[in-house]
Amino acid sequence: MPLAKGLFVTFEGGEGAGKSTQLRLLADSLRALGREVLTTREPGGSVGAEAVRHVLLSGAAEAFGVRMEAILFAAARSDHVEEVIRPALAKGTIVLCDRFMDSSRVYQGITGNLEPAFVETLERVAINGVVPDRTVIFDLPATIGLERAQRRAGDDSPDRFEKEELETHEKRREAFLDIANADPDRCRVIDATQSAEAIAAEVLGLVESLLANAEVSAPSNAGSTP
Repeated sequence: MPLAKGLFVTFEGGEGAGKSTQLRLLADSLRALGREVLTTREPGGSVGAEAVRHVLLSGAAEAFGVRMEAILFAAARSDHVEEVIRPALAKGTIVLCDRFMDSSRVYQGITGNLEPAFVETLERVAINGVVPDRTVIFDLPATIGLERAQRRAGDDSPDRFEKEELETHEKRREAFLDIANADPDRCRVIDATQSAEAIAAEVLGLVESLLANAEVSAPSNAGSTP
């Protein structure tokens, strides 16, 4: 059955933490239960944001500094929210997103050394009130995550963020944990050193508990856009 209001779940963590795999597994499980699911990612997810994704991950914007990168991330997020995420939620869809606002807080804010007020302002404008119902943070030592990312990439060159120093990746890991500690109502931390099957079961349990508490819409027009 459709939800009266959609459910927004974001997946966060460092490089190689398994976010994309777990997002796909969760989507498959929810669809098997008869739920309407939209999977998406950041940077990207909409036509405009995908164009910005290439600029960011290729490193083309790196020469202009982290402030410019943060602005581009925010522009991409705004387009993604307004063109994809908000309409899907209005229809009662479960939206699963690989990275969202917390990645900007960590990558540009903490390890990019941008002032908090600047990051917070960009975030407020970009998300425009669309805050995740649940954020799942996959916690993994940076050494393991980078090894996984390198195996996944094969002969491809590391992207803009994968190529950075181990110390930077560890700092990001700690920053994600700090976010979880500061916002326990929204965030849940999962040990990403477990097997993929164990992690998937834990993630599904988290989302099923949210669905159990969600108001299920009864009207016949529940799936229509307001």
